[in-house]
Amino acid sequence: MAGLISLVLLGLLIAYIVLKPSRYNGHTTGKGVPIHILVLGDIGRSPRMTYHALSIAKHGGKVKLIGYLETSPHPDILTHPNITLIPLPTPPSRPPSVPFLLFAPIKVIFQILHLSYLLLYLLPPSAWLLVQNPPSIPTLAIASLTSYLRNSHLIIDWHNYGWTILSSTRGPSHPFVSLSKIYETYLGRLGSHHLTVTNAMARQLRAAPYSIPPHKPMISVHDRPAAIFQPILSPDARNEALDKILFPSGREYYRALVSGKMKLLVSSTSWTPDEDFSLLLSALTMYAARPDAVPILALITGKGPQKEYYDDKIDALVKEGKLPNVRIATLFLPFEDYARLLACADLGVCLHMSSSGVDLPMKVVDMFGAGLPVVAYGGYESFGELVKEGVNGRGFETGEELAGVLGELLKPEGENELKHLKKGAVEEGRRRWDEEWDGTVGRLMGFIEESS
Repeated sequence: MAGLISLVLLGLLIAYIVLKPSRYNGHTTGKGVPIHILVLGDIGRSPRMTYHALSIAKHGGKVKLIGYLETSPHPDILTHPNITLIPLPTPPSRPPSVPFLLFAPIKVIFQILHLSYLLLYLLPPSAWLLVQNPPSIPTLAIASLTSYLRNSHLIIDWHNYGWTILSSTRGPSHPFVSLSKIYETYLGRLGSHHLTVTNAMARQLRAAPYSIPPHKPMISVHDRPAAIFQPILSPDARNEALDKILFPSGREYYRALVSGKMKLLVSSTSWTPDEDFSLLLSALTMYAARPDAVPILALITGKGPQKEYYDDKIDALVKEGKLPNVRIATLFLPFEDYARLLACADLGVCLHMSSSGVDLPMKVVDMFGAGLPVVAYGGYESFGELVKEGVNGRGFETGEELAGVLGELLKPEGENELKHLKKGAVEEGRRRWDEEWDGTVGRLMGFIEESS
């Protein structure tokens, strides 16, 4: 694959020599400055990059937001006059009969050709090119080439590491894992500026094997909830919201939820291997076997490749009678309804297992914004930067531990602790994205004066 990609990049360099795309020679700060944001993923499921675009646009920057349009983006993205959506063509899907090793180069070359033509020729040059990592292949190569040839500042926003995700899905001994690690650690150094989602990640990127030099700015920008995520402050408002968002098959539980006889549990997922939902199902099975188990309606939101697999597992558990007093439903909600759902829930569950050990799940940030306390998998280094044990949530590492925490918090005697955790969640959610962004990226890009 490396040889094929090298040939493609060589072809692009020859095309540059022949066609010579224009370079950026304008101002880099202030109103009207052009900024490209590249998301090699679904924009509708990329909240952090969406929030970057909205913050830049609010301060007068002219944003071209590039990515796949698979689900509905944030509503403000569609209407803001300073934001232009640039959809990417969906890459071909791998037929079941084609091995991954054969198909991966085809997909990557498809992406290289479309991204290069778009960034080097179709779009005008930009002052800043902000890219999400991962995916790192081919994003980092094309972004580095584009920023060099078109005189743009390249900002890499590190959400995680592509090679660790690949290792978790393909196994650490897969040949692509080693190649991906070399590729990412080398090309990652070519960014002129770096953003990270945690302090732990920033420390790691300065050390080997990444070795990003000290003269290149690196800023930790913790995810913060957007304004759409707000606590519901009265029972009447909660009841009204529940009435609007409960899907038809959940209407039968409305009275039990309103009266408090049933608790509402929410978990959101992209249905990928870094979230082992077998752990949640195991915990709910153990919880349901408790003689004092309070009835639960567990709503699991999201789209992804493993959804059908877990739907089948849930159906099997129900047929076997292993989930008495527990009802589980999977669904996908529009952005506004998802925000309302979090505010209505009694407890959020996060199963994110960091492949790198230094990233954090955005879904917990959203839950805190909605005033929702969480129980979350906590077996990784950066966990404590977000969830404070006994203050705004609880951690667990096994199904037994999760079942025990649910039993403690959802029984009548746990009501006071749940209220305490909710208070902590509300407090954690007070610092919003705009405040975090203005003090970090806004200053970096020159939209916010240092003295302000």
